[in-house]
Amino acid sequence: MDKTTYYYAACGSGNLVSSWILFFLFYQFLFNKQVFYIQFIDYSISAYTLSAFLCFIIAFSLGFTLMKYVVFTKSDLKGKIQLFRYGLSSMVTSFTHWIILKSFIEIIGIYPSIANVISSCIVVVMSYLIQRNFTFR
Repeated sequence: MDKTTYYYAACGSGNLVSSWILFFLFYQFLFNKQVFYIQFIDYSISAYTLSAFLCFIIAFSLGFTLMKYVVFTKSDLKGKIQLFRYGLSSMVTSFTHWIILKSFIEIIGIYPSIANVISSCIVVVMSYLIQRNFTFR
């Protein structure tokens, strides 16, 4: 395994595990497994969707910092371009993650915290390929 792949795996794993823990805490305790109704737009939003959104914000910030300054340090791209590309790749992978998560919970009936872990594992490979071949190329 080359150095970049090793660093990516180490940093990505740390970020991933922290997001699993945060998802569990947000879902169980902050949002108390409830569905929230937003009256002025007549929309209901689940605790797992809110938890996934908060985890995205935290993981995005931590992930970009680690990828830029630890993993892909030899990239010649300007920071603004890296951030833009990272944002695009994060939106694609997060949307994919959310669709898989929602499917596991609502269609298959898997408990949200477990569905989050399984969904994340599926999306990790896609994320690595996008970041290696597009974001920090």
